[in-house]
Amino acid sequence: MLPLALPARDVLRRAPPQLDFEAGQLYHPRAMRGRLSWIGAVPHVVITALMVVVIVDMLVGVFLRYVMTWISATFDLPTVRFFWVEEVGEWSLAWLTFIGAALGIRRGTHFAVNLVIDRFPATLRKTVLVGQCLLIVAFGALVAVFGWQVAELNSQSFSPALDLNLRWLYLSSVAGGVLMVVYGLIALADVFGGRGPWGQPSGDSG
Repeated sequence: MLPLALPARDVLRRAPPQLDFEAGQLYHPRAMRGRLSWIGAVPHVVITALMVVVIVDMLVGVFLRYVMTWISATFDLPTVRFFWVEEVGEWSLAWLTFIGAALGIRRGTHFAVNLVIDRFPATLRKTVLVGQCLLIVAFGALVAVFGWQVAELNSQSFSPALDLNLRWLYLSSVAGGVLMVVYGLIALADVFGGRGPWGQPSGDSG
């Protein structure tokens, strides 16, 4: 038996694993939370990698455009093609924009004015937050649906420099829209759980 004065974190640490009847395997709540946190970290890893690609692409573009062009002209060498640099930047920025916008919803970094909402009673404030989350979910769904349609319309087109299917360019809006829906639903669950959509208390602070 556990002692009565045992801290709560020790109780959770010693909690027995639970049985997954569908899979027929044991799993531990902490392990499940670890897997979910790993999945949630994927967009952050992707956006970090895209930022590195954009920075390197810009540096390479400047070097090829100004340094290699001067070297080729001075020493009468073959011209180095660097038109692919623009496409790499465009594609990376497209994915970076949509995934970053979705992460901004999750982290609450988008611009917001709460001067009026903060003066509302707790019930009305919660209603406004619920409506706000539903609008985010609806907007994300629209972006994903229309982004998929545009991607299908351009599925037979290819980029001139990299010769890549343009479907992958427009699928960035689908990925961003789906993430907006997911993060909007998470924010909605936070509101109903007594927390604001971005870690702010939804109850009356007065």
